[in-house]
Amino acid sequence: MCTLGPVAQHKKVEKCSTFVAVCCCRKLITCRCRSALSVCFMGYLPNIREMVANWTGADSDSDQLFFTKVYVDPARRKALNITLDTKCRLFQNLHGALDEVVLKFEDGQVRARNVQYDTLPVILHGNGPTKLQMNYLGNYVPNSWTFESGCTACLENLRSLSSLKESEYPLVVIGIFIQQPTPFVSVFFERLLKLQYPKNRLKLFISNQVTPDVHFSKNSILYLDVKSIRPDEEMGLTSTSALSCSDMCRKDKECDYFFNLDIEVVLKNENTLKILIKQNLPIVAPMITRAGRLWSNFWGALSEDGYYARSEDYVDIVQGRRVGLWNVPYVSSVYLVKASLLQAELKDYQLFTSESLDPDMAFCHNVRNSDSRGVFMYVNNLHTFGRILSTEKYKTEHLHNDLWQIFENPLDWQERYIHENYTRMIKDKLIENPCPDVYWFPVFTDVACNHLVEEMEHFGKWSGGGNMDTRIQGGYENVPTIDIHMNQVNFDKEWQKFLLEFVAPITEKMFPGYYTKFDLAFVVRYKPDEQPFLRPHHDASTFTINIALNQVGTDYQGGGCRFLRYDCSVQAPRKGWALMHPGRLTHYHEGLPTTAGVRYIAVSFVDP
Repeated sequence: MCTLGPVAQHKKVEKCSTFVAVCCCRKLITCRCRSALSVCFMGYLPNIREMVANWTGADSDSDQLFFTKVYVDPARRKALNITLDTKCRLFQNLHGALDEVVLKFEDGQVRARNVQYDTLPVILHGNGPTKLQMNYLGNYVPNSWTFESGCTACLENLRSLSSLKESEYPLVVIGIFIQQPTPFVSVFFERLLKLQYPKNRLKLFISNQVTPDVHFSKNSILYLDVKSIRPDEEMGLTSTSALSCSDMCRKDKECDYFFNLDIEVVLKNENTLKILIKQNLPIVAPMITRAGRLWSNFWGALSEDGYYARSEDYVDIVQGRRVGLWNVPYVSSVYLVKASLLQAELKDYQLFTSESLDPDMAFCHNVRNSDSRGVFMYVNNLHTFGRILSTEKYKTEHLHNDLWQIFENPLDWQERYIHENYTRMIKDKLIENPCPDVYWFPVFTDVACNHLVEEMEHFGKWSGGGNMDTRIQGGYENVPTIDIHMNQVNFDKEWQKFLLEFVAPITEKMFPGYYTKFDLAFVVRYKPDEQPFLRPHHDASTFTINIALNQVGTDYQGGGCRFLRYDCSVQAPRKGWALMHPGRLTHYHEGLPTTAGVRYIAVSFVDP
């Protein structure tokens, strides 16, 4: 029979508070010393009693010196039959030996292997500054995660929400931090509304340092409470805002969790909050990454100076080759904290404050070093949760700056601006053929059309519609339009990228054998009192793409395109749909009159 508890079998041992019994099995006893430079020992109980019989020191005296003197005394060493485990067959102290210890995956279990002596110690001791490595090893040893079973610890101590009424759900304070200019802010709040959690059990704290209007006030009544600090009210330091938000939960007796959520987080999994609460951990983060990169919201290890270091399993975790719950030293951007933790172990800590560290690093540092035990942080990659935006190159010089994000955040750009039916186009035969060799397909969302039109009108420098045009090669336009070229608003590179990614695959399918090289791109405006139509002409292209940017019947009347040779017209262009047709030779065409309102189209010439 084995028991856990203090070694109380001998009165002398009771005075030594540094000893803790790990196991007492009949006459066999194993002890561990809590001090940083400790040793471990194992022996029969009579020998242990004899060894400590002469201890007369106080709690503050060096027990290590005492045991050293016992060992170096040849007579006592022989009498007690003491030997040192010099090759780590039983005990492995990590301090000074981190490079010597690796994981050894066996059938259904994981062992620590000492590579210097090729031994498999059975007791690991995280002495000195090696506790983080101890946490790392604990993610595996002995069977927390194995290749055969995966995460065996992931189903332990779960908190079920399934039997609760909505009014009984844990109350969560969500801290939303807008710390720098960030793309797709409006999309963030649209996504927040889709979070599958009772809104009347959520309180929002929005710390807004940069964005004048987050367009959220109309939805604030759905939540239990919303507090928003605008840029002109902002307290200044990010750490102050984060501390105020966590205090909002810490001081609220009804608060059960604090959910940190930075504005650059793209939380695609609508059940994220439920999943994290179910894990029932002190601090847990959903793993998110930057699309196509190894960047994530956690660190697997720390360097000696407390900054990022890559753990051996980091890439496997980020790329999903190992999934589970991982004890890590650093999380950021999005994570869930138990309120009881803020109100007890962390109540005296200014969690986001440090003289030398940024708020995220300060938080993790303070959590790791809180109390005498520290608090564990975990990252969960059992599910796909989302991603994080790239903000480093985000510029704010345009009306709709998100339009320029096709390079930096291509997935978010596509979700925002590419038609929902685009990916189904070929499979479901959404490409229509209204006239001979004329193809029609969906490509833009309404938002994309609106933003492009508004961007051009905001720029406002429309051409005069005359034949002389210094913007084009040769300076003469045979069939001029009222237009603005994409390069005039510095959108030409982004437009080329859009065409190559989303239009070229269609052109190369419909017109096989042609290399898609885009030449000229511009937005045309038709108005009854300005330029209502375009006379019959050939385009200066092999084939042409034009995209309707607003809706006939709603934004304008009339309009359309007529192909004279085939006496075939497309008179009701659909907003966001692209019309593709040959340009130079066969498809002589005209722009039909716009009789009311204003019509906009985006035109691109393809010239191999």
